[in-house]
Amino acid sequence: MNRPAPHTDVGAYALGALEQDDAARFEEHLADCPECAAELDGLLGLTPLLADLKEATPDPDTLTARPGPGFLDGLLGRAAAVRRAQRVRRRCLAAAAAVLIVAGPLVGAALTAHRTPDRTPDHSSVSAARQMYEEGEKYGAVDPVTKVDATVSLEDKPWGTHAALRLAHVKGPLTCDLVAVGRNGQRQTVTTWAVPAAGYGLEGGEKSDKWSKEPLYTHGGAAFPRNDIDHFEVRTLDGKLLATVKV
Repeated sequence: MNRPAPHTDVGAYALGALEQDDAARFEEHLADCPECAAELDGLLGLTPLLADLKEATPDPDTLTARPGPGFLDGLLGRAAAVRRAQRVRRRCLAAAAAVLIVAGPLVGAALTAHRTPDRTPDHSSVSAARQMYEEGEKYGAVDPVTKVDATVSLEDKPWGTHAALRLAHVKGPLTCDLVAVGRNGQRQTVTTWAVPAAGYGLEGGEKSDKWSKEPLYTHGGAAFPRNDIDHFEVRTLDGKLLATVKV
């Protein structure tokens, strides 16, 4: 039986439901497919859903069992509902902004005075990751060789540690992951993403790509308790170290 096209593997990859060979095949596809990269970024919100499910399920056998098709469909449905709610919220905010514009220049001046200077593009998953980043305890570093600027923001959770990443001064195309390294030497992958050719957080980014001037915000989780983490590594999937962040 032929495997489906890699485009259809985004949800299964986000949940860790792919076999090792299929996951490697999808990662090769991801490096050259901005559509799948954007979809995968949107599905990263499943990490908290899985964590909530784990906390609510006392049976260890249930936690380690491979999810079936119904389980996968249910989780993807919940993620889709979250994204729909976010789209409705953005439309409401746009309508409110239109009312404020009609209200006159004084309101416009007040909005300008209170605008946050370092805003990300209006992209729901990016905004959610940035909000999580703002709320945590931050550790950052600029690699002396690659010049990649990486900052992790950490928050204790009952299931381990939530980690949000801000990444800048990186140019693609690359496929990368954030790895938590424990004080015992063990390693856990926190999240994986693709960097388009235009890159993220580059001064004088390409005019044709509005994303290239903005840093990347993404997030995920590690099972390590916060105090058991020694450092984080930003690496390409072919093994190149881009940055190390000591915590």
